[in-house]
Amino acid sequence: MVDAFLVNGLDLGLELGVSLVAATALLLRRRLPLAVFLVTLPGLYIGCIWFAPMIALYTLAALRPGRARLGGCAALLIAAHFLPYPLSDLDPGAYRENVQVLIDATVTSAAPIALGLLVRTRRELAARVDDLTRSLRREDRLIADRVLATERARLAREMHDVVAHQVSLISLQAGAVQVSTGEDAARESARTIRELSVRTLEELRHMVGILRAAGGGSADARDLAPQPDLAELPRLIEMSALDVVYEHEVPDGAAGAKAVERAAFRTVQEALTNVRKHAPGARVRVRVAAVGAERAEGSAEGAEPVAPRGLRVEVRNGPPDASAPAPALPGGGHGLVGLRERAQSLGGLLEAGHTADGGFLVRAEFPRDAG
Repeated sequence: MVDAFLVNGLDLGLELGVSLVAATALLLRRRLPLAVFLVTLPGLYIGCIWFAPMIALYTLAALRPGRARLGGCAALLIAAHFLPYPLSDLDPGAYRENVQVLIDATVTSAAPIALGLLVRTRRELAARVDDLTRSLRREDRLIADRVLATERARLAREMHDVVAHQVSLISLQAGAVQVSTGEDAARESARTIRELSVRTLEELRHMVGILRAAGGGSADARDLAPQPDLAELPRLIEMSALDVVYEHEVPDGAAGAKAVERAAFRTVQEALTNVRKHAPGARVRVRVAAVGAERAEGSAEGAEPVAPRGLRVEVRNGPPDASAPAPALPGGGHGLVGLRERAQSLGGLLEAGHTADGGFLVRAEFPRDAG
């Protein structure tokens, strides 16, 4: 508006009229950028105002980009700027002046287009960066959910391995007290302990099922807390209250990574728990040995043994003793599944099945450097 009065003065006439119309039309430039630009061209051609058509062309480039549209509008602005009003004032022979005016008109049309396209590009880049940021945040949430699910699955295995073992041992000891004691009060207390143990295992089985369903079956290599290793197996066997023969055939330093020792311990623990549940009174043989530690075939007598490539764990029990009281402990079927998943996560394998004499065998092998 100021541009119109500065160029055309305060006398109302055609020049000032078209200039004011051009300036007023800018109020609608965001809704109708092309129409507003066309309305401002008479203001440039007749009224000689520059800012209104340049602002309109900038808005058109920022909101409605298109090569054909912008090219046509640029040509119109150049023509409105180059051609004089009235057209009869054009002097074709004034080459130098006409070239200068043409260059000025070209710059006048190119500058707002370039600025509008730059602003639009920056706006699009900002929107793209915002989308990428939201995508990264969403991906971070998915990764966090996956880690949480993995920890739930690990927690389910650890809970089953540790708590089920201890509770079943409590139930077994309570059953022994119930059978051997002659006092009614002690017998009643032992019976209550057995019932609470059974109920605890039932609730544990339900909780483990929920955690495994929420966490899936994947494994995570990170440790949740300090875990037992092979050095604690004798104490585990001693506390199991079972008839166990333990054979330890692992040279010092040949067991492998801590994750391997922990997996071997959990395998023995779960196998002993299953013996108490399903084969009371059975004799058990636990063997832990290094795999591949023998000398190479044809080697000299004094040659060094080959470095062990892994660890093997075997827990074999005979048939149950018919005279031994069955603890009637519940089982959720997660123990061997968890052991197999643990072995596979370390690159090993686990086999379990009945033997010909009516017993059961659990055998697992773990690579030495797993975990």
